[in-house]
Amino acid sequence: MNKIRLIIWREFITRVRKPSFLIMTILGPVLITGAILAMAWIGAQEATEHQVLVVDTEGVIGRRLEDGRNVRFFLDGHQWTDSAFKASPFTVRINLLPGVLNDPRADLYYKSLPSEFVMNHIRGQLDKSIELARLQQASIDPEAFERVRRPLDIRSFDIEDVDNESFAQERAMIGFFFGYFMFIFIFMYGVQVMRGVMEEKQNRIVEVLISSVRPFQLMMGKIVGVAMVGFTQFMLWIGITVIMVVVGLALFASSGFDPAALAENGMTAQVEQQLLEQQGAPAKAVDSDKVMDLIAQVNIPLVLAVFAFFFIGGYLLYSSLLAAIGSAVDSETDTQQFMFPVTLPMIVAIFIAQLGVLNPESPAVLWGSLVPFTAPIVMMVRVVMGTVPAWQLLLSMALLVATFIGSVWLAGRIYRTGILMYGKKVSWKELGRWLLYKG
Repeated sequence: MNKIRLIIWREFITRVRKPSFLIMTILGPVLITGAILAMAWIGAQEATEHQVLVVDTEGVIGRRLEDGRNVRFFLDGHQWTDSAFKASPFTVRINLLPGVLNDPRADLYYKSLPSEFVMNHIRGQLDKSIELARLQQASIDPEAFERVRRPLDIRSFDIEDVDNESFAQERAMIGFFFGYFMFIFIFMYGVQVMRGVMEEKQNRIVEVLISSVRPFQLMMGKIVGVAMVGFTQFMLWIGITVIMVVVGLALFASSGFDPAALAENGMTAQVEQQLLEQQGAPAKAVDSDKVMDLIAQVNIPLVLAVFAFFFIGGYLLYSSLLAAIGSAVDSETDTQQFMFPVTLPMIVAIFIAQLGVLNPESPAVLWGSLVPFTAPIVMMVRVVMGTVPAWQLLLSMALLVATFIGSVWLAGRIYRTGILMYGKKVSWKELGRWLLYKG
């Protein structure tokens, strides 16, 4: 045990002292924060001030269309030729087709392609105008129609907790975030374990190490040591990123930039909400009480405990397999044939977790949360949603532990042979022989 502890400390202190670790620890949050703020700022901008010409030969649009951010409307009742449009200052031309009241269709021509934000504004304004024209044609009071026309607002309740509204999909998204974070960590630092093994093998350092420690001890020490490095770096990233995001948003706010502009313009649900408001439907205001209800429905201690277990278990499972791959090959090029079968379950787990957000009761989600190679990611969705029975959670944990023990045993047998094997192309058949070697 003391030898494993020394190897862990060696792996940790050697990597932490590298200039690359210090640079990436500082540069990582800078890049993350910069990307977030840049996307928010760029997404809220529009490259072109669009002059939108609406050609309404039937006189359907009986009201002035409301201009929006980077959008100005102009109405004309005469047909426009393409050449006239090209020579005009307008950037977008919309031809309302004949019989638009009965068959609402239009053709759009552009010089500069409008963004989806602009298209949503144009579509919303035209929809509202055409709807008002149809109401007037049918002699229906628009105000009375708006009072009567209301979309159905369906709230969800779990029969076991009828006093509180259910936020199942929102909780599933939280679980998916935990799973996706786990996927990034496992893949990033598992590959570091593989590369570290390959580096020691190529530099023949391992020949010295093997003279004083067993291959299994060396493999476990490297896996745990790299995990500690990754955990330390991630904690630093989270702290620095939070500070930089808060400071960055404060600077943007002081300069007059609204950081919520992107969400207000770009998110589909909110775009739909804007259209509902334009059509007279009541707005669904963001309720802080609902946010607190959502948080209250998440069993935070259980989620954190399960996350920690599957986080560690999933990392150890995949890192042992990647360490075996690193010991079996001489160059990173040779890892391709072995990497895909190992990483494929993680990729499948991400897709199943996405499915779990839309359909938590899917059989794929159930089995994905039990199979050890996908459980670390998929199980988080079910745990946060609170839909997993205790026996299934315990079974998934037990299967993960058993699979980890089995994978460590298999990886250890490959590692002890491959770590001293040089200059030979390894095949799957060769790996099978290494598993059967005695001694």
